[in-house]
Amino acid sequence: MELKIEARNVELRKGWQTKIEEEKEKLVKHYAGLVLHLRVSIEATTHHKEGGFEIKLIATIPTDTVVVVKRGETVRPLLTEAFDVLALQLKEKVRKKRKNIKTPNTAETDKVGVIRKLSPFESYGFITSFDNRDIYFHENALKNVDMEQLAEGDSVLYGETRGDKGPQASWVRPAR
Repeated sequence: MELKIEARNVELRKGWQTKIEEEKEKLVKHYAGLVLHLRVSIEATTHHKEGGFEIKLIATIPTDTVVVVKRGETVRPLLTEAFDVLALQLKEKVRKKRKNIKTPNTAETDKVGVIRKLSPFESYGFITSFDNRDIYFHENALKNVDMEQLAEGDSVLYGETRGDKGPQASWVRPAR
């Protein structure tokens, strides 16, 4: 991440620069590769209502720019607050990006099986795969269906992963 620090109408203090570097490292740790450029501007203002300083963070990310502006009396708390807001905005961008990634209804990794055994009181069951293997699933893996709506012999789609004790379904939904 490229970092540019500028001070306007005030001399940049070593403590401020250290704080900016610390906050930058946190961003790099949590959002590696997301922020391409970061510009931090500290300006002494003479505005009569809002105090002496304005902090502006401008972060360039792929296909967007995030801007955070904070005004107040002291620089270090403003820096902390501005970087916290920037981190929240980046978190939201990442969340939206993940949400927009669409998955096809039936991918090549989706498998079809038949429910062999249900234990609704213990919240688990087993699926027999097309190659006659037992696949464990927990009630939490069910999508768009409750344990009570399933019956032994029902056809289901599922995603298979390796569990602690063998194959298990990461998700299960009725085959329609």
